[in-house]
Amino acid sequence: MNGVQRAVFPGIIAGSLFVILLTTLIARPQVVLASANFTSNPILDVAPLEQAEQAVPVLDVFTGENASPDAAENGTGDCALPGQYPDSVRQWCGLIQQHAAQAGVDARLVAAVITQESGGNPDAYSKSGAVGLMQVMPRDGLASSFTCINGPCFSSRPSTQELYDPEFNISYGTQMLAGLIQKHGNIRDALMAYGPVNVGYYYADLVLGIYNSYQ
Repeated sequence: MNGVQRAVFPGIIAGSLFVILLTTLIARPQVVLASANFTSNPILDVAPLEQAEQAVPVLDVFTGENASPDAAENGTGDCALPGQYPDSVRQWCGLIQQHAAQAGVDARLVAAVITQESGGNPDAYSKSGAVGLMQVMPRDGLASSFTCINGPCFSSRPSTQELYDPEFNISYGTQMLAGLIQKHGNIRDALMAYGPVNVGYYYADLVLGIYNSYQ
């Protein structure tokens, strides 16, 4: 390398380093500003992602409506039934509220009947032949052996198979209960008529005890 090259080369190196440094300083504020558009906290860049995940609505697979994450997790959605009711009963909350509203009956009363009758088990079958969540007597099975003055007592009732369907059972049982309340003029007498015979108000008071306790 001759004398001229030795004199010029350090200047070229120094100039190159200066250009690189200047370019970096110019570009860096742009990167910081760009980041500021995506996060409210320049230290925790994950915050907007967490907020976005929390803001995403959870789709309720039963209604197709938006539900909270907690509602999707426990399956009760916007259930208005008191929390004292067991989960086995609260799982039917949507159907209880729907058919209670249609029949003009307090949903808590329907839930109290279900709690006493089946504990929320849709496959419940009593020794007298009553079926399902609200223990409705069907026209067939053991219930067909009950005879009244004009023939089989439950000949106009649905079949056992129909009453094993939770929605059908709640709908039918709630309508029965509403009709008895209208007929007797009060809930206690209606429940006595709904429950087993020859027990007086024993059954009615059991259901009312649940109804009044679970507020």
